[in-house]
Amino acid sequence: MAPSVALSLPGLRLGGRAVLGAARFDFAGGQTTALLGPSGVGKSTLLRLVAGLMPLPQGARLEASDGGRLAGRIAWMGQQDLLLPWLDLLGNVTLGARLRGRRPDRERARALIASVGLDGREAARPSELSGGMRQRAALARTLMEDRPFVLMDEPFSAIDAPTRHRLQSLAAGLLRGRTVLLVTHDPLEALRLAHRILVLRPAPGGAWPEDHPLPHGVPPRAAHEPALMASQAALLERLAEAA
Repeated sequence: MAPSVALSLPGLRLGGRAVLGAARFDFAGGQTTALLGPSGVGKSTLLRLVAGLMPLPQGARLEASDGGRLAGRIAWMGQQDLLLPWLDLLGNVTLGARLRGRRPDRERARALIASVGLDGREAARPSELSGGMRQRAALARTLMEDRPFVLMDEPFSAIDAPTRHRLQSLAAGLLRGRTVLLVTHDPLEALRLAHRILVLRPAPGGAWPEDHPLPHGVPPRAAHEPALMASQAALLERLAEAA
């Protein structure tokens, strides 16, 4: 199981504005933590701090439970698939190794491509793939990195609802055992995929996190379960209050 991650913040200001308040964020090892909240509340900023894409403010601490550095152990999947149009599917999935000057494991890449339901499309260019197929390709590329920590910034928001539902179930299985931080605006997605939900609420000193209760069951939870539907309604109301 992947290690847990802890981020202690004394607060964060950007452009003179308080974005995140003083708080400690604990992301359990081998589990998915979903972050929700109104636009501009600091969800993606928090993700970038963990990824090392933004410098930590003075006094902040970011650490993994195994004592190792997070640098080099994080995979990222965003809203845009960012597939390179001049590479075929196999080339896009193995891009990370090639950029690092290493020989890619093509057999593993082919196995991952098959696991996301794109077997036989290895030679296809991104322009030949649908939006859902491209996001499946992006998921395979993320898994190809084989990192214990996976950061996901609204990875399925740009695709239609039925495809999104299928990709959520697929991702839950393929990412099992990794420490995942998922930013989403979709309450149902969070309730289906997360082991823990944190709602970021705006506050004068910067947004601060609140836990939201989850229905019983192991992700991916079935969308038709009455308990999940009731939780979705409660979470929607809570988000509306926070907006």
